[in-house]
Amino acid sequence: MNKSNRIIQFLGVLLLIILVASCKHKEEEYHSITDKIKAKSKNYHGVSLSSEGYFDDVKMIKITEEEHSFLIPERKGKIKSYACTECHSKPLNQLQTTNFKKAHWDIAIKHADVNTMNCITCHNDKNMDELKSLTGSKIDFNRSYKLCSQCHTKQFEDWKGGAHGKEIGGWAPPRASKTCVNCHNPHNPHFESRWPARFNTQKIKERK
Repeated sequence: MNKSNRIIQFLGVLLLIILVASCKHKEEEYHSITDKIKAKSKNYHGVSLSSEGYFDDVKMIKITEEEHSFLIPERKGKIKSYACTECHSKPLNQLQTTNFKKAHWDIAIKHADVNTMNCITCHNDKNMDELKSLTGSKIDFNRSYKLCSQCHTKQFEDWKGGAHGKEIGGWAPPRASKTCVNCHNPHNPHFESRWPARFNTQKIKERK
């Protein structure tokens, strides 16, 4: 073996020693944070945390809007006068001419002006057990947020992503959110300005 070959061989062995020495094989030592995450996650099977304990006896249904899937409270079971067809057995114009006591005497629409909105803007006069879109499509009462989304597009996008509205439970899955009508009265959705329930009236001495 000539001198140049011995030098090349020596340099190869030296490089191998450097590589082996630089590699950390000791416990709890990793090349990168990614390697550490992979090593720590190898035997990880999740935790038992869940938000379901916060739902109590609330019946939930799963919805999917684009890439967002989450739970919302079931609504029809909470509406005292549902199904509407129990009373709305005739077309609306015929019921209005009867001498029956007005069923919805306590409802005043304060949602846009009277020239823009009335009952059948949202309620399906062909089937009172359903809502309807502005284009006449059927909307289930449990999906009433679809009705709101026609005009309140920004709030709807925020709500889907979790930036608007009230989340139920915590950070642990499954995600659950209240819908528009769980917080807003659909006939009078505006929140009036008001003082806090309690505010500080005490005079406290400042520290010297």
